[in-house]
Amino acid sequence: MGPDRLKFGGGVSETILHPAVLIVVLVAGVLICVRPRKNAMVAFLAASLLIPMDQVLLVGSWHFFMLRILILFGIVRIVKDKISSQSRVFSQGMNKIDWAVILLTVFIAANGILLFQASGEVINELGNLYTVFGVYFLLRFLIRDEEDVLRTIQTLACVGAIVAVVMTYELATGHNPYAMLGGARVSQYASLAVRDDRFRAQGPFAHSILAGTFGAVLMPLFVGLWCKGRKYRTMAVLGIVSATVITEACNSSTPVLGYAAGVLALCLWPLRRWMRALRWGIVLTLISLQLLLKNPVWHLITRIDITGGSSSWHRFMLVDQCIRHFGDWWLLGVKDTGVWGWDMWDTANQYVGLCDSSGLLPFLLFLAVLVYGFKYLGGARRAAAKDKKTALFIWALGSALFANVVAFFGISYFDQTMVAWYALLAMIPAAIAVRPKRELNQVQFGAPSDKVSLVTQPAEEAAGLGTRESEIACQGLGN
Repeated sequence: MGPDRLKFGGGVSETILHPAVLIVVLVAGVLICVRPRKNAMVAFLAASLLIPMDQVLLVGSWHFFMLRILILFGIVRIVKDKISSQSRVFSQGMNKIDWAVILLTVFIAANGILLFQASGEVINELGNLYTVFGVYFLLRFLIRDEEDVLRTIQTLACVGAIVAVVMTYELATGHNPYAMLGGARVSQYASLAVRDDRFRAQGPFAHSILAGTFGAVLMPLFVGLWCKGRKYRTMAVLGIVSATVITEACNSSTPVLGYAAGVLALCLWPLRRWMRALRWGIVLTLISLQLLLKNPVWHLITRIDITGGSSSWHRFMLVDQCIRHFGDWWLLGVKDTGVWGWDMWDTANQYVGLCDSSGLLPFLLFLAVLVYGFKYLGGARRAAAKDKKTALFIWALGSALFANVVAFFGISYFDQTMVAWYALLAMIPAAIAVRPKRELNQVQFGAPSDKVSLVTQPAEEAAGLGTRESEIACQGLGN
């Protein structure tokens, strides 16, 4: 049986907010509202990722983490720009990833309310809707073209460097400086977890696994930044080093596996034309193992122990019990998984967590987000075959997406890590569907541009954009 405080999201009973954090949030909020879009994006990412989620403003029964306050400023910015310049929230129009995210979030909320039928759950799900839609819509609004994508990755490199310094300090001293902010989890920040006589650093995140995963899944993006040219390589090196330090400092297997998955995906670049055969080979191998092994194929999870003392048996049992109890959760989810076995309330697996808490349909919608992400990136990569830098950059985005897919087997994103996840989803349509201004000018003035015809138009088609819709998106690049 899990702690009662986890029901309906838990939460503090009074405001816990450090004055310094409030000042930072207000400054960032002003920047989001009044500065140019590129500066607004930097301010939002830096503040939302570096401020821990235990800094809370309580208004009645509503818990406003600082991320939710920043979202409020972001909504003001969207409305202001919409009124002044008619900027669209989704710069290239709605695509299938957007629809999958929206439907996923709505069905999670609806299923939770139908399952519990309690006012506390209604408040909790409304808060989750506000958070997810606020973060995703704002990032889709701020990240509109390739320049924004590159700026986003550079911002993540700087944020990662700060997190890496904090986590290195934790390892050296056994103290997390975020404990000085006195948030709702001050005792957790003040006393670091220990595994095999090593500290598990966590920086501003809610758990050391989340901290390590944040760094691990970003590493391919920094390799992609390196591929864009020399002027980006200093920031790329900073990001790669920071991501590696963060992954190591958390002393957890899940981030290491996510990091390794990203590296493996990057190394598969020479086999890019054989990926379909490789995927089917993996499927056939898993089916063969299921037929040949005494235990189910997912029992192989128990063999994974990279850092020593990993809870791989727990991860196996989560998957096993989820499959065995399909009839219990498939429609709306279940209220309590703790009765399925020891520690089964801790669904440290994104896929299992969705199934157990929300049912089969949200799980399928989440898979749709992943499938469409890979589909769009794959189409854009093939379209950019004659532009190696662009193709490598798109491959790196796909590698980051694959790193998340692997990391989801060991953790679910329940803190500000979700900001980095939705930033990646927002970067996909912006990176593959919008023409650079210089290529647009070549088209307008009749200059020859084979790259446009061979690369850009198929990429737009891969993202589900029509010709007229693409023209409108191009005209709005200056917004």
